[in-house]
Amino acid sequence: MGHVLIRQLCKSFVERRAKRRTADTDPLVRKGDSLSVLDNIDLEFQDGELVCILGPSGCGKTTLCRIIAGFDYPTSGVLLVDGKEVTGPTPDSIFVFQHSGLLPWMTVWENVKLGVRSLNNKKEMTERIQEYIDIVDLKGFEHLYPSQLSGGMQRRAEIARALVGNPEILFMDEPFAGLDFLTRLRMREEIINMHELIQRTIIFITHDIDEALVMADRVVLFSDRPARVKMDMKLDFPHPRDFHRDPNLENLRRRVYSDLGVHYAL
Repeated sequence: MGHVLIRQLCKSFVERRAKRRTADTDPLVRKGDSLSVLDNIDLEFQDGELVCILGPSGCGKTTLCRIIAGFDYPTSGVLLVDGKEVTGPTPDSIFVFQHSGLLPWMTVWENVKLGVRSLNNKKEMTERIQEYIDIVDLKGFEHLYPSQLSGGMQRRAEIARALVGNPEILFMDEPFAGLDFLTRLRMREEIINMHELIQRTIIFITHDIDEALVMADRVVLFSDRPARVKMDMKLDFPHPRDFHRDPNLENLRRRVYSDLGVHYAL
């Protein structure tokens, strides 16, 4: 489960604004024009892969994830998840967004419970909630409110809520945005360890090249809009990964920086 096949997928939007929204908006695009976002995307994600998608801001990374999850539809092309055409959202696909989605008036336990609220077996519900709270290392914090948690702990609580429903695909849209540097590093390590434990397909959107190369089983690099696939590479480097100790990984890092228009890697 969690296998994704995409063939010749395109997505266009119709411009509905009569006036330019920002100074960066293309002045040649007028109301009623078709705006191409995704152009002939061919990708295949294997069951259980951690896939990181990189690309310029606004190129269509989130749009692709929304289409795979069934919240949007392609203009043309083929999209199959586990061999079936996607016709709408299902409980098998869960999103974790870059801004906190925890309900502030609920405790950690109550927030995680939302992911299994449809379970009729109370004993099974309780066991699953505690299991995933333990997986994200929040044991002892079950009855605290989001405001009483650090940013990293809030993020882990969101991940527990997403995982407790046992989704086949977990979408993470820049989930570490706003975290401090050290917390971000710890969260990378926790996601890698968690992925090895649960073996679910994770599609992870990030602008951080190093983050993608340190975490991913597969890296996909999009061009600017309309997005095309510039790179689709499976990474066989073992964890933990170190750019300084592995010249092949460092060379790949420099290649990705160059493909994104930065001709030196910091």
